[in-house]
Amino acid sequence: MALGTWNAWSYIHFGRYAIIARMRKRTKIVATLGPSTDDPETLRAMMDAGLNLARLNFSHGDQAQQRKRLTLLREVAKENGRIIGVIGDLQGPKIRVRRFENSSVKLRIGDSFFIDSSLGEREGNESGVGVAYENLHKDVKAGDVLLLNDGQMTLKVDRVEGTRIHTTVVVGGILSDHKGINREGGGLSAPALTDKDRSDIKFAAEMGMDYIAVSFVRSADDINEARRLLKAAGGTGLIIAKIERTEALACIDSIIDATDAIMVARGDLGVEMGYAELTGMQKSIIRRTRHKTKVVITATQMMESMINSPIPTRAEVSDVANAVMDGSDAVMLSAETAVGNYPVEVVAAMSNVCVGAEKHSLTIGRTTHRLDDKFEKVDEAIAMAVMYTANHLKVKAIIALTESGSTTLWMSRIRSDIPIYAFTPHEETSRRVTLYRGVYPVLFRPGHSEIRELYRDIFATLLSKNIVDEGDLVIFTKGDLSGVSGSTNSMQIVEVSSSV
Repeated sequence: MALGTWNAWSYIHFGRYAIIARMRKRTKIVATLGPSTDDPETLRAMMDAGLNLARLNFSHGDQAQQRKRLTLLREVAKENGRIIGVIGDLQGPKIRVRRFENSSVKLRIGDSFFIDSSLGEREGNESGVGVAYENLHKDVKAGDVLLLNDGQMTLKVDRVEGTRIHTTVVVGGILSDHKGINREGGGLSAPALTDKDRSDIKFAAEMGMDYIAVSFVRSADDINEARRLLKAAGGTGLIIAKIERTEALACIDSIIDATDAIMVARGDLGVEMGYAELTGMQKSIIRRTRHKTKVVITATQMMESMINSPIPTRAEVSDVANAVMDGSDAVMLSAETAVGNYPVEVVAAMSNVCVGAEKHSLTIGRTTHRLDDKFEKVDEAIAMAVMYTANHLKVKAIIALTESGSTTLWMSRIRSDIPIYAFTPHEETSRRVTLYRGVYPVLFRPGHSEIRELYRDIFATLLSKNIVDEGDLVIFTKGDLSGVSGSTNSMQIVEVSSSV
């Protein structure tokens, strides 16, 4: 039986950093793979530090590099008895300037500067630069504001002549090759899925990735198309909608309904909508996503300073802690692990912050989630009954025998400090639940159908890992029909005993 990461650490040192929390981390950590993680010992240490899922960013590197990284990750996870989920993150239609003759130019306030899709690679200079999106001139007009390099530079559009957009520099800086362009307020018409994305979806299906993240989602149609393409390619992964366009906010509920998970991708979203409203919007999306029984990830610049520093800033600690206390299932690291100097230390730091924030959550232990709703499915009703019981009875753990993981997802929407263990015979399901807050995968293939022998095997597993003690109460959920997804129809409260 393979078990997930139990995260019951005590003073485990990683260089200059030590994990000091003894509590089990409930919030999951997603870390992006890259050159800084291309070493098996680094990956092993990241897993020990609290890594739950790995992200492959298709915006960087080719499929051969991604294949090599995924193969190494799986080898290290298997050798160390870990269950690690994998997210393939599509590049999407990121709109970028083309290249300059001398790699970069300096934009000064008041200068004239043009952007022109007809300009080729390496033809950019102090007067203007090409752009990789050929319809940009159709999406902007005089008076619009263009934001470059995540909002660090600002251009005001003066006029549009053919494919050439004439602007005046409002906020200057150094503009280098391939930096991004956003329109303040959103409104760029580039489709969410590009030809490259379609190729990467096929690759993700071939590699058996657990989640596909769709960038720059505008509507539920983008999610439906990605799901159709993944299914046609033979993939069984779930879909994550990345919210980074202001257009998505206008139809956020239908996007949540269509997808399996939401990622609050705060980089481009913050640039388009303005940073003043970003935190409030983040909290609203988290709340709405959880209410609809979907998973939510908070991402972008969570511990950015740790690219070059072994410790986070106090502001970064507060940012991660707030995301945890708001109910995020997972928090994500990008450049911090992909190209940073401290990939292990940043995972350890984020783990400590997660545990610290979880201890101070004001809503742990009681909930009113969906108490006034009617349930459409038996397994969902069982999940809600389990959590209500667990939060009002001294229960040490919840044990869910599950085929698809759906029962544990519903359970994880309820705020509680009681761990949920997903006992499943399917490796795919065990990796999938690594994204669910407070759910821990156990790859378990029962050798018995008789209930007493089944409990004996499960208790032996729990006792051997010091998850429970003799005499503890646990809640079991299971279905009468073994091997059938969605068949959970019973719960039992059982006292742990090695002599069952």
